[in-house]
Amino acid sequence: MSEPSALPYTDTKPVGAADFYTAINATFRFVFARFGREGLRRYWADLGSRYHAPVSQRWAKGGLPAVAQYWREFFAAEPGGEVEVHEQNNEVRLEVRRCPAIAHLRAQGREIVPYFCQHCYFVGEAMAQPAGLSLRVCGGGGSCSQVFRPAVSELAPQNLEDIATLS
Repeated sequence: MSEPSALPYTDTKPVGAADFYTAINATFRFVFARFGREGLRRYWADLGSRYHAPVSQRWAKGGLPAVAQYWREFFAAEPGGEVEVHEQNNEVRLEVRRCPAIAHLRAQGREIVPYFCQHCYFVGEAMAQPAGLSLRVCGGGGSCSQVFRPAVSELAPQNLEDIATLS
């Protein structure tokens, strides 16, 4: 019997469809236009806390190794990304060299929602919190670093200026 997937969904394809990125960009644009920046942030946090609740539960049980497993499986199913996942020194670090979403949207000539890269923080932080973890993101616009660590009070809050705003 094989190990269950770390992903919250099942799919018979080995790699997802890149057109999904176009749909989420359009969804983000709609939510932003209708509810503003704070509404978009609430939407992202809700995705992280509700849709990804099974992932958060696995992370709470499995700790940082479960976080690393999830992201390895996630990016293995994403078309066109170049991402390294490192477990070290009580953290999991994602080094996104080529973001599959940004690469696809640019290749299609799409106008990308300016705050698109912030979704990684708001969704990921909402996934991490129930597992006793925190996420910090730096970069964006096609490449970034994302670091998951145990949540501690002395960890500085995420500075959203550390996440690229796209134009």
